[in-house]
Amino acid sequence: MSAPYHEEEALGRPFDAALLRRLLRYLRPYRLGVALAVLMLLATAALQLAAPYLTKVAIDRAIPARDIGLLRLLALAFLLANAAEFVLDYAETVLTASIGQRVMVDLRVEIFGKLQRLAVAFYDRNPVGRLMTRVTTDVETLNELFTSGVVALFGDVFALGVIMAWMLAADWRLALASFAVIPFIYLAATVFRLRVRAAYRDIRVRIARINSFLQEHLSGMRVVQLFGREARAAARFDEINRAHLDAHLSSITIYAVFFPVIELLTSVAIASLLAYGASRALGGTLTVGVLAAFLQLLRRFFRPLQDLSEKFNILQSAMASSERVFALLDEPEAVRDPEAPRRLARPVRGEVAFEDVWFRYPRAPAAAGEPDPAAGDGWVLKGVSFAARPGRTVAIVGHTGAGKTTLINLLLRFHDVERGRITVDGVDIRDLALAELRGLIGLVQQDIFLFTGDIRSNIRLDAPLADAAVEGAVRRVGAMRFVERLPAGLGHRLGERGQSLSVGERQLLSFARALAVDPAILVLDEATSSVDAHAEEEIQAALAELMRDRTSLVIAHRLSTVQHADEILVLHHGRILERGTHRELLARDGLYGRLHQLQLGADLAGIA
Repeated sequence: MSAPYHEEEALGRPFDAALLRRLLRYLRPYRLGVALAVLMLLATAALQLAAPYLTKVAIDRAIPARDIGLLRLLALAFLLANAAEFVLDYAETVLTASIGQRVMVDLRVEIFGKLQRLAVAFYDRNPVGRLMTRVTTDVETLNELFTSGVVALFGDVFALGVIMAWMLAADWRLALASFAVIPFIYLAATVFRLRVRAAYRDIRVRIARINSFLQEHLSGMRVVQLFGREARAAARFDEINRAHLDAHLSSITIYAVFFPVIELLTSVAIASLLAYGASRALGGTLTVGVLAAFLQLLRRFFRPLQDLSEKFNILQSAMASSERVFALLDEPEAVRDPEAPRRLARPVRGEVAFEDVWFRYPRAPAAAGEPDPAAGDGWVLKGVSFAARPGRTVAIVGHTGAGKTTLINLLLRFHDVERGRITVDGVDIRDLALAELRGLIGLVQQDIFLFTGDIRSNIRLDAPLADAAVEGAVRRVGAMRFVERLPAGLGHRLGERGQSLSVGERQLLSFARALAVDPAILVLDEATSSVDAHAEEEIQAALAELMRDRTSLVIAHRLSTVQHADEILVLHHGRILERGTHRELLARDGLYGRLHQLQLGADLAGIA
């Protein structure tokens, strides 16, 4: 496994105001809740002054005057202030956590919606594990920003301002003595932020690698076991996992140093405050109550400073995650719905025409010092033109890599043509809504994908089909012969990707899925390559009836499956080299004839 496959994108700048503004837009639907949370934080910060003030009054006034009534009143006020602070802190925590979770849900829905709109080529360039990291880890990091970062930041700043103002107003000289260690705290916080940012970046890279490695190897577990790669895969996973552990231990070490340093500096500040304050108290220029209040305020003052360092780290992590998330959300959609889509005339005939179609797949830019991957023409299709009319079957054959499947990808608008156009009933498919275009086409591929769920739901998908229509489609393709043997029949639940069924059985279900919606255009992409001879006979019999009055495009590797097509196109290096019926092409003794002889020889050798 090559490292670049699992590599994560590098972090951008530690702070980006434009990214932060874009993130804060997700709070707009919950702005009333955010405003309430900020008010709660401000009230909590103001209440933090109550205990030191009450302590000052008790020591300077109530105790010297032996005023028991005032002491009781001050004690009650102290309890009420702490109770109010507890209630506000609890309510603010629940509210901000709720807002953060709702924003996270909104963001994940938006990302998933974007992923469903991106072109197939995007998934060829990006491993699934990395995309999973976007939806899970990166969004969770942003959730931390919303729950304990943005809103709490206002509270910490306000608390610092209020405490500093009170201390300066009460005794500015004592306040300056208390603030003497702030430069050292700033220095420690700066070093902490730089170190922990690098550590967190490393952690996110390791998580992305773990996700990518697991996704690939779990999906390819059969190959891993078949070729005896278990030990090598386990060793590689252990290496990746230990790198993740080392990254986490590094961040733990940084925290283990930072917090004791802050505590030490806090103790130094308290010691200097006691030394200076006690000398002034003994000299009669400072009351003991003010000194006691300062001692309490000093603890409360350093707590927001410590929190701000963590909040800044959360902000940095959020910047890195938001940069990656927004890069995904800003990924251009190569295939988009037209602004004013046209509607096909009803009833849809399903006539398909390729008119001088040229296409080449987009390539990633070459790295510095590497040759340009687009050197040469790069065309996969070169001036392809043909028409497929209702009730007729057009077959497309050719060597591997000739461009056969590309034709289907273009018809379905997984990609758009670069030159020329493709039409359905005379309308350019780029002028049709994607949902309408793809709703006209029933596609059966060689690579069959079944979802976790029962057979009935896998055939119906989201189409409004009655159970009778589903059962009819299953019978017409000959799949009922094995479905009836399953314990629950059409209600039988399949495992992931339908692995509990054979390849041939999954192929038959994919036929039923395509035919159940009664498509105007039927597309078969190597659709019978995985079924046995008996099943193929059943499918061919069903297809002969189903293709009547329907436009049919058949891509086939085995020429025996297309002998009865109305027209056969021989694709070679992106061009249509020959066209005609099976008999006409054999009589011409060209490329089709040579392919036929090769396959015939291979079949005879297999029989022998």
